[in-house]
Amino acid sequence: MFGSDEQRIALAEGYVAILATTGIERGLIGPREVPRLWGRHVLGSAVIEELIPEKADVLDVGSGGGLPGIPLAIARPDLLVTLVEPMQRRVDFLREVVDELDLVNVEVLRARAEEVDPQGRADVVVSRAVAPLGRLAGLCLPLARVGGVMMAVKGQSAGEEIERDAREIKRAGGGPASISVCGEGKLAEPVFTVPATVVSIERVR
Repeated sequence: MFGSDEQRIALAEGYVAILATTGIERGLIGPREVPRLWGRHVLGSAVIEELIPEKADVLDVGSGGGLPGIPLAIARPDLLVTLVEPMQRRVDFLREVVDELDLVNVEVLRARAEEVDPQGRADVVVSRAVAPLGRLAGLCLPLARVGGVMMAVKGQSAGEEIERDAREIKRAGGGPASISVCGEGKLAEPVFTVPATVVSIERVR
């Protein structure tokens, strides 16, 4: 995750500060989420990095306020992260964050998932709180290269979604889905909402 690298920790803290101020002012984060920004949102996004290979090309679909893409980019400067977001006000916010934190490994793209060009480029496509798994597979898998992976941050219903949406996942070109729990043992404090449950699906065709 952020490890003991003071620069990365400072960037993560800076991002939390932006979310707690500008993010709330712009309606990207609810005021009640402020006490949980560090644990639930930022750390809960950054822990996914343990599943992502080195120097991967990563797309964050439906990035919103930059989750999970910005924490991933801070935790893993080797990644190239593209934040994909269709709403202009969110795109403006994301670009301001990227500029303010000087995140040289992050790009912001205003587009819906189906508008991303080229399709089939990414090594990893991540998403958090975007859509049910079947619909998400239809949006994300076409963006991944064959052999690439979509990773969806899900909750306790992950297993049920996999079973329910198996046909849609297969139709979208996905192989068998697997569930990983990221961040176990990383933090002792239970107040932090890590570990994170991630559904991974490889694009097989």
